[in-house]
Amino acid sequence: ALSGVVAASLSATLALGGPAHAEIRLPPIDQDPDRCERAFVGNTIGQANAVSDRILDLRKCTYDGKDLSTKTLSGALMVDASFKGANLTEVVMSKAYALNADFTGADFTNAVVDRVTFDDANLTNANFRNAVITGATYENTVLTGATFEEALIGKEDVKRLCENPTLVGDTRYEVGCKN
Repeated sequence: ALSGVVAASLSATLALGGPAHAEIRLPPIDQDPDRCERAFVGNTIGQANAVSDRILDLRKCTYDGKDLSTKTLSGALMVDASFKGANLTEVVMSKAYALNADFTGADFTNAVVDRVTFDDANLTNANFRNAVITGATYENTVLTGATFEEALIGKEDVKRLCENPTLVGDTRYEVGCKN
């Protein structure tokens, strides 16, 4: 019961958070030896609202080249996690906290990326083809070579993405940057 209260409190904290990630105080890393395996199941309660009976704690976990397609990773703590080359097609990531995570070459095709903190993350060569992207933050995020072909990107997200100096070339056009 207590872990459910902690999960709900964390979801509320992440929902209210913004670029000021320095103010967010995260709980200690879950000591469950199988916590990283929970990503292959995902959240099954509340889904897009990031409500769960337990925090989906994926901090410092490695999913390089793994298939997490169609999983619900809402409310997930992904700080310092690695998803290099991971298959994240049709994943639902709402209110996830991916500070300093590595998504190099990850495939987010047809994913829902809603209110995700990608600050200080590496999204080099990530594929967001046909993804829905709303309310995400990208402070100091590396976007070199990322693609956003046919993605539905919220107006504020377009502004934040276009401010990123690593978003260059055709990718700026795909996002909808005016310059």
